[in-house]
Amino acid sequence: MSNLDHAPAATPRQTAILIVDDAPAQLGLIRSMMLQQGYHTFVANSGERALVIAQRAQPDLILLDIVLPGMDGMEVCRRLKAHPSTCNIPVIFMSARTDTDDIVAAFDIGASDYIPKPLRLAEVCARVRAQLHFRHTSTSQQQQADRLRLIVDSMDEGLMVLEPSGRIQYTNPACNRYLGYAPNELAGCSLDDLLAPSVAQEYLELFSQSVLDASAPNWRGAREVLIRQRDGMLRAMDFTLTPMGSEQPLFVALLHDITHHKQSENALQRAALIDPLTKIANRRHFDTFLDKEWQRALRSGEPLSLIVLDVDHFKGYNDSLGHAAGDACLQQVAMALQSHALRATDLAARYGGEEFVLLFGETGFEAACLLAETIRAHVESLNIANPRSATSRWVTASLGVATIVPTQFDDIKEFFVCADRAMYAVKEAGRNGVRAVQTGATFDTIADVLAS
Repeated sequence: MSNLDHAPAATPRQTAILIVDDAPAQLGLIRSMMLQQGYHTFVANSGERALVIAQRAQPDLILLDIVLPGMDGMEVCRRLKAHPSTCNIPVIFMSARTDTDDIVAAFDIGASDYIPKPLRLAEVCARVRAQLHFRHTSTSQQQQADRLRLIVDSMDEGLMVLEPSGRIQYTNPACNRYLGYAPNELAGCSLDDLLAPSVAQEYLELFSQSVLDASAPNWRGAREVLIRQRDGMLRAMDFTLTPMGSEQPLFVALLHDITHHKQSENALQRAALIDPLTKIANRRHFDTFLDKEWQRALRSGEPLSLIVLDVDHFKGYNDSLGHAAGDACLQQVAMALQSHALRATDLAARYGGEEFVLLFGETGFEAACLLAETIRAHVESLNIANPRSATSRWVTASLGVATIVPTQFDDIKEFFVCADRAMYAVKEAGRNGVRAVQTGATFDTIADVLAS
């Protein structure tokens, strides 16, 4: 068993009262009464002595006579309230001065209560208890507020308090840190300054609806938004809105930074669209891109060209040199193809095995033929030795090209098939060449062009 198990519980501090009076009999009587009530007491017969004891002992309450030798009770109270260590100690005046001006002056300088002399001891005890209870309640509320502020200031989540107009009333340190603002700099700004106009307007309508109809739903779960930082950059954050239970309609917005999450999500999305070996687009990415460009070509009436490329005699290359050399070969070919797909409307992808595809938007038949021949020559010029090839001493490729101006009567799958058949026609003709076709419902015939 640890020593902590035997440690005595901390003894609560006994309530302490400082009594200040220059009349010994009165001082003794009040002290005796306070002791009977269970209070710890300090006594002083002058204002100067009272100030010293108050700062050292930090009593919970001070009973203070006004008429004192030297410094009077009014001045003592002023100095108590002016000092940071004693300003919150409640002061109850005890005095034979009962003029309204004296009582008002006492309250004006910070007195908590005023008991006229001669004292009625039961009344003094009741007023002391009332002030101590009020102080305890106020202290507890202040401690609770301080704890709440500490929690809010220590949060990793950003927090802002919003008025129904969208005006920002308060932001915590995390919010300021995320958005790049100094403390209190966002106070007075509008939600419009941080969110896109359409999103900000949506929240303002929610605020307005909540103010007009208290029964209207005024809570909004986490929603991904882009928030504008002080430097103008946009930051992805989850934005959660909750009404505050107060007389003044206010809303609390919590901001959870999801920058790293979005970066990871984007990285995963990119990884899902990239071929892990060659680091260019994969089949999934290509199929999506082809569908998008097909739809765009339908709207614009511009031609679309597709190249299907297959590395010649690749099985023999792998069998003779090994899979590691085969992987390196495919990587070099992929980089060569990537160098020809430079526009936003172009894409080079590994379609599977040693087969690659390239799509060129807004590219006509003749331009596509020229591109294909350039790509074929580029692959051969890599000078990757292929000892098992019957076509060339180097690695070569066979390319099939299809060009179309798509209409609603055309089939995207047939478009791909045309390019694929053209590539196989090159294979049958001896490999290391280009065959191109124009296809589509607007053509009466399919024209074959051999460029090898």
